[in-house]
Amino acid sequence: MESSVFDKISFKDFHWLNEPKQWRVDEKDILVATTDNKTDFWQETWYNFHFNTGHVYGLQIRDDFTFTVCVEADFTTLYDQAGVMIYMDEKHWLKAGIEYNDGQPMISSVLTNEVSDWATGVYTGNPHKFWLRLTRTKGVVCVKYSIDNETWTLLRLCPFSGGECFVGPMCCSPQREGLVVKFSEVKICKPAEDILHSN
Repeated sequence: MESSVFDKISFKDFHWLNEPKQWRVDEKDILVATTDNKTDFWQETWYNFHFNTGHVYGLQIRDDFTFTVCVEADFTTLYDQAGVMIYMDEKHWLKAGIEYNDGQPMISSVLTNEVSDWATGVYTGNPHKFWLRLTRTKGVVCVKYSIDNETWTLLRLCPFSGGECFVGPMCCSPQREGLVVKFSEVKICKPAEDILHSN
């Protein structure tokens, strides 16, 4: 997909990596997905396991882009997670969003380059509804989050190789099935000139 068609995108153009048993896209272009059991993305670090079973509803993008989506879910179980993902292959990807850890929903990101890292922080907004913005441009990925879709906070800036990638909403539940996630307000556009300081 090229930047010339970004403004024409809707969820009907997306497809699944690891399609869940239950999902739908309604007439308002809202995706509702229910996670299958033991779904996750992780490579090796600390836990010594390799998961590539999480759900991503994405599309292939070649050009630089900014992807924005609203996420709604009720996170209750350890490692419940939902957000966005940029995926090159099983060992090269980034996911970001809310993940349930330490007894509460945390803002989280994982970058995998052969092996996975993990960074979390306390989320001060309403974890049941939030917005994420993922930008890839000039060899980097920038992820921001918002509690109101107006003010955006930097979550992660990291190097990320170019080329075609798979991008979209992500959800997983490593220790159960049945996390219901609603994704809406999907938007793809060209990146801002200043991805760090533009709102």
